[in-house]
Amino acid sequence: MLQKLFATGTLLCFFVATFSQEVAVAQTPPAKIDSVIAVQEDPKPALSITGGADVYYRYDFGKTRFNNLTSFTNSHNSFELGMATVKLEYKTDKIGVVADLGFGKRAQEFSYNDQGILAAIKQLYVTYSPAAWIKFTAGSFATHIGYELVDAPLNRNYSMSYMFTNGPFFHTGVKADFTAGKHGFMIGIANPTDYKYVPDDQINKKAFIAQYSVAMSDNFKAYLNYAGSQAPLDSTKSSQFDLVLTGKFSDKFNIGYNGTVASMKFRQNNKYSDSESWWGSALYLNLDPTSVFGLTLRGEYFSDKNAIKMFSQYAGGGSIFATTLSANFRIHSLTIIPEFRLDSASEDIFTNNDGTGKSSAGSFLIAAVVAF
Repeated sequence: MLQKLFATGTLLCFFVATFSQEVAVAQTPPAKIDSVIAVQEDPKPALSITGGADVYYRYDFGKTRFNNLTSFTNSHNSFELGMATVKLEYKTDKIGVVADLGFGKRAQEFSYNDQGILAAIKQLYVTYSPAAWIKFTAGSFATHIGYELVDAPLNRNYSMSYMFTNGPFFHTGVKADFTAGKHGFMIGIANPTDYKYVPDDQINKKAFIAQYSVAMSDNFKAYLNYAGSQAPLDSTKSSQFDLVLTGKFSDKFNIGYNGTVASMKFRQNNKYSDSESWWGSALYLNLDPTSVFGLTLRGEYFSDKNAIKMFSQYAGGGSIFATTLSANFRIHSLTIIPEFRLDSASEDIFTNNDGTGKSSAGSFLIAAVVAF
């Protein structure tokens, strides 16, 4: 399965590499790559403050909130608050500090292992760069795995993918980023996935994280990511490989691709089971006819044949194909996102309002997103 996944990515890499120019900032996950590919930037003030806020309304055609199986949009026929976020960044030639705070349901789901004020900390880390080609980071930082980000202003779709929902959200530890021309490397050691701290009564085994990135040209970039983890209760071990490709055909059309495969071992009777896996693949097609209007079509296939994620109640597992069409209407710093989504599964994992099962679900939402 891994060979098939990366064969698809390789073919897409060859196709896209023949085209165009720089990937649009809104479609290149900045929090995951800005420390990997060195770019020339204008001097910044020592202290910068950025942030955003998002609200939305969602209507499920099955008239139940239980059909939402991805992150952050678990509602039906309700106006909802997403997240208010503020990011403070202090930077000198060699030293940096980032305090990234979020408040709301989106932040609570992102920091699901934390309680109280700690759940409001999306990122908190310090950096030291003794030379232009190397940077050390210590603290809690968003994962490098995947294409989508927790902050709504940084995504063109408002609802999230199954790969985002089932992958890591963040890591707490130390890492080192190296650049060599068009190539970037990252290696690090972290707590178990999505833990800012591990309780004293639980086993605290560290995880290895890594990334290789390459800017083959101004129009094409690729990121090969890895994250391993072991649950604090020593109940599971996981290992995930992830591929992200970004490219641009023209000023009006660009694409993104994300493919991931994760294997898991479960502890039973003081020993671990054989490895079981899930995988996913998604393509993002982004069209911007004008500066004030854009469309994004996301098609995602999520496979859980070993019944360890979305299909745990089915012995034979299952799969989901999800199609999401989102429009982006831009009014200065405000973006209005109307979105239609259809999810089709191989099993009856969705629900009618009378409680009976069904294999597909549809929804509509409209979100207002502001970035500053």
